[in-house]
Amino acid sequence: MALETVSCSATPNRPGAFVISLDFELLWGMRDKRTVDAYMPHFIGARKAIPLLLETFDRHGVKATFATVGLLFFGDKERMLAALPSERPSYSNRQLSPYNGHFDTVGADEDSDPYHFGESLIRVIKHHPAHEIACHTFSHYYCLESGQTQVQFAADIQAAMDSARFMGVELKSLVFPRNQFNPEYLALCKEKGIRSFRGNETNWLHTARSGEQESLLRRGFRLLDAWLNLTGPNCHAYPREQPGLPLNIPSSRFLRPWNSKLRMLEGLRLKRITKAMDHAARTGTIFHLWWHPHNFGVNIMENLAFLSKILQHYGELHRVHGMQSLTMREVVDKASEDA
Repeated sequence: MALETVSCSATPNRPGAFVISLDFELLWGMRDKRTVDAYMPHFIGARKAIPLLLETFDRHGVKATFATVGLLFFGDKERMLAALPSERPSYSNRQLSPYNGHFDTVGADEDSDPYHFGESLIRVIKHHPAHEIACHTFSHYYCLESGQTQVQFAADIQAAMDSARFMGVELKSLVFPRNQFNPEYLALCKEKGIRSFRGNETNWLHTARSGEQESLLRRGFRLLDAWLNLTGPNCHAYPREQPGLPLNIPSSRFLRPWNSKLRMLEGLRLKRITKAMDHAARTGTIFHLWWHPHNFGVNIMENLAFLSKILQHYGELHRVHGMQSLTMREVVDKASEDA
């Protein structure tokens, strides 16, 4: 029995939508949790996985939103350091901030340091124009951690905008790092040009919390929910415009990476996802799948094979129900058409 099932009322005369967003961050998203040596295969693998992901998406006619940490828009340390904002997060836990000594570990350029730079990968994504490059803040900013301020967040977002613009990219969508969605910052995001953000799944397992507030109990239930229907399909109606605020396009499911120890349960994991996609297609709602490229960094072929099954299922839903693959930016465009 589901712990909490989200109501998914159908939107009249509108097809269901399949939305994919990826949190592209490399070491910037893991530096306070993993060492380079411990997670090296995932980071190197992520660089191999991104071109393969793009080919797989394009082959199935599926679009994706790559929410990218602003620090990845550089190819050398000199330009990176010149772009750092003067206002920086003053987290109570100093370990959370990359400005407290981490830049001393950054190499000279992308060739010598493939963990901190992503300019070449962003250029690869740009060569596949169906996809969207979006914002994952500049420094992998944690919006719910104690000590940081709205002024610091504003400076971080502006730095992300400026870094992307240097590469000819306009950031219109936002994914909050660690899913630390902070409603007090939404109006500021809209002022900066952000039109949409990925909110959290609307059940108690995914309510936004700081790292200190997170619990093993919630993590355990979230893990089980990948195979067992604990929270329902987590599909969502198309968002409606709210004056002065970006649109919320909540997540539906995190795509957990392939695990050899759990390979006997792959059928359950696939069914959990495809059943929710079926629900979205039938009710004219949105199914929003997300993960990190580094989740595919190990066991790349197995992860791509599993993803291909999901995308093949989307193809069938597109044929039968007219389901559409949309980037986050395109969801906003669809919502604006009906405003």
